[in-house]
Amino acid sequence: MQEITNITAYRQGLKGKILKRAMSLFAKNGVRAVKMDDIARSLGISKRTLYEIYENKELLLFEGIKNYMQMREQEVQDYSTHNKNVMDIILFVYNVKVGEFSNTCPQFYGDIEKYPNVQDFLKKEREDNQKRLSEFLVKGTEEGYFRDDVDHELVSLLFDSIGRLVLAKRLYTRFAIEDLFNNMMFISLRGICTRKGIDVLDKFLASQKK
Repeated sequence: MQEITNITAYRQGLKGKILKRAMSLFAKNGVRAVKMDDIARSLGISKRTLYEIYENKELLLFEGIKNYMQMREQEVQDYSTHNKNVMDIILFVYNVKVGEFSNTCPQFYGDIEKYPNVQDFLKKEREDNQKRLSEFLVKGTEEGYFRDDVDHELVSLLFDSIGRLVLAKRLYTRFAIEDLFNNMMFISLRGICTRKGIDVLDKFLASQKK
């Protein structure tokens, strides 16, 4: 029984290591450029062992993205429990997203479009994010950061559309990540802010230039 328990614990630990290494390689080189052989070799395990845990690359990519999304959501939730201010949370998410894109090669985003299960998962994530953003905008309005004449549901849909346009047109291959986010997020966000919200954004942008 102890031996079986040890094997199970080893496999679980190995599963996590595989996910972490695979996502690191995907982010660095793109998904299509990385073979299952590359992942196995980088971990010093056999390809057979790798396939016993993940039967194909799409499953590995799917689990890796799902795991990453869960970790990121938990990270934002943890931050939110200590920072109730909506604008603080927005700027925290901004820094997370900029770091994420800066450390990921552009080819990665083009490659994941080829995997149907991954795209279905990301579509569901976007729909959930739209609902959360709409609720978030309501909270920001109550705090005095956003104008009270804004249709929160419509604004959340517009933000989502802008994000999808950036990916569809692959604008990340033509413009610096910081420029994309500054124009996509801050200019659009500024339009729905009150003076109180604008002051926070201006202060943050000024600190970024130092």
